[in-house]
Amino acid sequence: MTKRALGNTGISISPLVFGANVFGWTADKQRSFQLLDRFADAGFETLDTADVYSTWVPGNQGGESETIVGEWLKARGGRDRMVLITKVGMEMPAEGKGLASARIQRAVEESLRRLQTDHIDVYFSHVFDESIPVEETLQAYDRLITAGKVRAIGASNHSAAQLAAALKAANDAKLPRYEVLQPQYNLYDRASYDGDLRDLAMAEGLGVITYYSLASGFLTGKYRGREDLKKSPRGGRIESYLDDRGMAILGVLDEVAMAHNAEPAEVALAWLIAREGVTAPIASATSLDQLESLIRSTRLSLSVADITRLDRVGAV
Repeated sequence: MTKRALGNTGISISPLVFGANVFGWTADKQRSFQLLDRFADAGFETLDTADVYSTWVPGNQGGESETIVGEWLKARGGRDRMVLITKVGMEMPAEGKGLASARIQRAVEESLRRLQTDHIDVYFSHVFDESIPVEETLQAYDRLITAGKVRAIGASNHSAAQLAAALKAANDAKLPRYEVLQPQYNLYDRASYDGDLRDLAMAEGLGVITYYSLASGFLTGKYRGREDLKKSPRGGRIESYLDDRGMAILGVLDEVAMAHNAEPAEVALAWLIAREGVTAPIASATSLDQLESLIRSTRLSLSVADITRLDRVGAV
């Protein structure tokens, strides 16, 4: 499998990142281990998690996903073969939120403890924090990089203006800069990345790892009407996709998938993998069958005509 440079981080990754947000939520520890074993055995290496995963589950406190990943790493070994991505900034019970230096320092130690590792490969600002000077945040990251606890940093949920300001601040103050961007991006949700943000990421040579790459599952094709929303715990997130544009996208996905003897989700991910300005999509699975489909997406070669059709039907 050909790996791709993750911007200027010095890290190379396969063109698929496993979204570990499901661990401790819709995948228990045993299932999570099965999924991680298969993912690694198939030659993939990059896991995306966050301290806040999964506070939305009743009884959870956050850190459940990181804990499962850490337990798997301890049980299986091979930390040097894996690329770990985690994040800081969102609300954690008893910890608060934001990107203040003290908050980052506490959070990184907790993430390292849960992950049972001495370093994080890419540490993300999970959200933009307008209450803290970006220089303070970058100085905190600088200390972590110098200490060997973080290899590179990234920005998630940042607008083009916010990212540009952070890059300028890093350059002006000679501080580490965000080398990886994590935007919401898929065949349906294109407006927030296509345009100024994508142009900036490409001009600056940033690595780009997309989240909600399957639009919370809508692009799998299993949600065709409101009666389908109860099929999974994520069904409530999908209702907004059930419009004329969403149905048109599914129609083209169905046709392209049929031509390639593939699943709609595989086509949707293959489109992202082929998209200029995308290093790799993040996608989650809660069963081995789902994971096999994700793996197949990395082997699916779309024609120029396929990509053109998908570009046009998903354009905004």
